[in-house]
This record gives sequence, structure tokens and C-alpha cells, in this order.
Amino acid sequence: MIAKATLSDVEQIFQLTQACAKALIANGIYQWNEHYPTRKRFELDIERDEMYTFKNDGVLMGIIVLTPVMDEEYKPIDWLTENNSNLYIHRLAVHPDYWGNGIAKQLMEFGEAYAREQNYQSVRLDTFSQNTRNQSFYKKRGYQQVGEIFFPNQSEFPFYCFELVW
Repeated sequence: MIAKATLSDVEQIFQLTQACAKALIANGIYQWNEHYPTRKRFELDIERDEMYTFKNDGVLMGIIVLTPVMDEEYKPIDWLTENNSNLYIHRLAVHPDYWGNGIAKQLMEFGEAYAREQNYQSVRLDTFSQNTRNQSFYKKRGYQQVGEIFFPNQSEFPFYCFELVW
């Protein structure tokens, strides 16, 4: 069910995230827009072997990116651990048709298990400040909120940074 994404998945991944953006906007959450995420971003994720897909019977239902690379925006954050052995989760998305079926939970479990197996000291991520559902999801998983950052091309509102340490 969870496997590395391939370049042949890019169009389906883009359609999935566009469906997510539309559903979020319908709920008053302006997290993703025409500037982000892009096909080019997905191609880069795949070329770096960092994107995974969740499929059932060939149907793409979700995605997640697992990377050891810290984005520039994260550097000012006062993280709980040192910046030398951390896994970052980006672009976790589940098609709205499958929301509430535990797919995000399975993708997160996969990412967290990967981080432990690879001996990362923590998992870090961000989520949109206006997306309280996501914030609750991460807090229930044991993540601690550690700061906020801004992505000007995405929103005037901040994104909250979270870290899970074991």
C-alpha cells in the first residue's frame, strides 16, 4: 500500500493535492493555492526518493514526503533537539474522498517508523495555523508545538512547527 512515488505518479499526485486544496478552501482553510504545491515540487521530491504514495487497488489515496533536509524557513525555530539528525515530513495529503479512513495515520506511522529505523532523533513538520484539525492530529500523536514560520506565497497566516522526540 505504501511505496515510493515514481514520476509516472506526478499527475495523480497533483490532482490529489488540488482536490485537497479545493476541499480545504471550502472549509475556510487557505493552506494551499495556485503557487503551492506544484508539479515541479513533486518531481523534485520523487527525484530525491523522498515521496511515498498510499495506494489501494491502484488508486492513489495519499502521499507523504520524508526528508533529512531542513528548509531555510525552519532555521530560526528553537527546536527541541539539535539540528543534526532529524527527519522532516512535508506534503502529507489524503484525497478528500478518503478523509476519516485512517490513511493519514498510516502514513504518519510509516514516517515515524522510518525515522526510528534510520536513527533520527526526532521528526519535525509544520501545519497551517488555521487548520486546527491537523494541529489536533499531530498533538494526539505526541508532537509538541515549538514555533511558527511564514510562507508568504501561501498565506498571510503562520504555519506552526511541531516536533516529535523519542
